[in-house]
Amino acid sequence: MALSVAEATRASRPGRRPVKPGRWVLVAALTALAILMVFPLYWMLVSALTPGGQSQSGTFYLFPAHPSFDNYAQVFSTQPVWRWLGNSALITSVGTALSVVVSLMAGYALAKFRFMGRGLLYSAFLVTIMIPIQVTLVPSFLVIAKIGLVDSPWAVILPTVFDVVGIFIARQFMLGVPDALMEAARLDGAGEFQTFFRVVLPSCGPLVGVLVILGFMTRWNDFLWPLVVLQGNENLTVPVALSTLTNNPAFSSPWGAVMAIATVTVLPLLVVFLAFQRQFVQGIASTGIK
Repeated sequence: MALSVAEATRASRPGRRPVKPGRWVLVAALTALAILMVFPLYWMLVSALTPGGQSQSGTFYLFPAHPSFDNYAQVFSTQPVWRWLGNSALITSVGTALSVVVSLMAGYALAKFRFMGRGLLYSAFLVTIMIPIQVTLVPSFLVIAKIGLVDSPWAVILPTVFDVVGIFIARQFMLGVPDALMEAARLDGAGEFQTFFRVVLPSCGPLVGVLVILGFMTRWNDFLWPLVVLQGNENLTVPVALSTLTNNPAFSSPWGAVMAIATVTVLPLLVVFLAFQRQFVQGIASTGIK
């Protein structure tokens, strides 16, 4: 019996491949891992919306019975939260911008210039990564105190301008930039700065995304060094200020106040990451870092 046109068409189509059980297991495992990673953020929001001291009670719940913004109202009305956010924004933005510029230029010099002691200098840079911050904390503070920068934003910004990790990533990326591009620019009469800014830098979009995200997150979350050099309550950054609220007798629920501020401070990190997400992925792949 002859097949109809519709039946012949269906018969000619390749059948859908059956989904293997292993794929469902992988999807389930990744879903569980995603929930596990997101749950702390969700619990932070729940604690911020929990009125009174319920967030410290022994009863487990996934959402408060009577959510309220009282924690937000109390902490924003009694503490200079906007000043803390402004301090963190200033220190983070200026420090990240300066660090990105230094990392790009230092990485370019180490990758493309030939000079005596280049390998030794680069090795010395890498050795500093293994030195814990606790070792250099006192000498760094004495230097900052000598030049009179204690309790100022520059006391936090200047010591972090030289970022060894950023220089390492920049150098790895610059090694992949063809030397022929720079040679062509020099033959056309371009100087070194013109070659860097007009030829090399336009191809470093992914690298800039990596440096901005890593630098912003590191400086926004930095706690130990700002704790040492910042002293006045209105000059604190958000991480340091949050530590002062846990024992503050003005709050009936200090953890509720801490979580209320924490939910606000997460937003800049999300904005920066989403803005540079594509460049971040491309830059990590280009530098060969796994």
